[in-house]
Amino acid sequence: MNGAIPPERFFPYLTWTEIEAMRARDRVVLVQPLGAIEQHGPHLPLVVDSTIACETIGAACRNLPEDLPCYVLPPLYYGKSNEHQNFPGTISLRAETLLATLHDIADSLHRAGFRRLIFANAHGGQPQIVEIAATDIHARYPDFWVFPVFIWRVPNETKSLLTQKERDRAMHAGDAETSFMLAVDAARVRCDRLVGEYPPDRAQLFGTKGALTYSWLTDDISRSGVVGDATLATREKGDRILASLAKGWAQAIADVYKFDPSPE
Repeated sequence: MNGAIPPERFFPYLTWTEIEAMRARDRVVLVQPLGAIEQHGPHLPLVVDSTIACETIGAACRNLPEDLPCYVLPPLYYGKSNEHQNFPGTISLRAETLLATLHDIADSLHRAGFRRLIFANAHGGQPQIVEIAATDIHARYPDFWVFPVFIWRVPNETKSLLTQKERDRAMHAGDAETSFMLAVDAARVRCDRLVGEYPPDRAQLFGTKGALTYSWLTDDISRSGVVGDATLATREKGDRILASLAKGWAQAIADVYKFDPSPE
């Protein structure tokens, strides 16, 4: 069940008596990986975002000091993925379903005495929902500190490994995600089906990515479901991406553990 998560860090393997006896539960860091089951072009499986979340957090946990109390919750494999709804295989939750699920998880954890929770989100279609949930949970429980973090936002070297075009215009199933999958589960990458496809460059103020965007579904901007160039991917890049993400996430978890909520 634990997959990439070290078994000693996997929350479901604990007993209720072990949790009851846990010292300083208010300082224990809990991590909720969030992913998606959605199309990732003709070359990648539906489980990419969930894989990235689990593999990254698992590698980060292996970089933590043994005495830093951190446990990883079972991943949420489904997310709000309706931007990909016109590609077969995508399974999407409604925004209100995801919000309710995050609230219910938080209610249970708060009742058990935990006070520090990271939402480690690897799906680009739901950061806003995760951030809203975090704020609303803290508003409901002022002593509960929730950290909504997009998996790629911790310090890491991914961008330095990509072309300028990929940094500027890629969003989905391109070089970074394909390289990552080659590093952690190469057997699932259909290397004979790699695609490079970018959204149309309409040279307008509003674009598919950036400060000024508009509402779009993936099939509005891509025939293949890919937004980026998967043909550039290599396992070597994937190894470096994972290692740097793991380092950044280990630091983020440590910072949440050291977080002092008291006003200065």
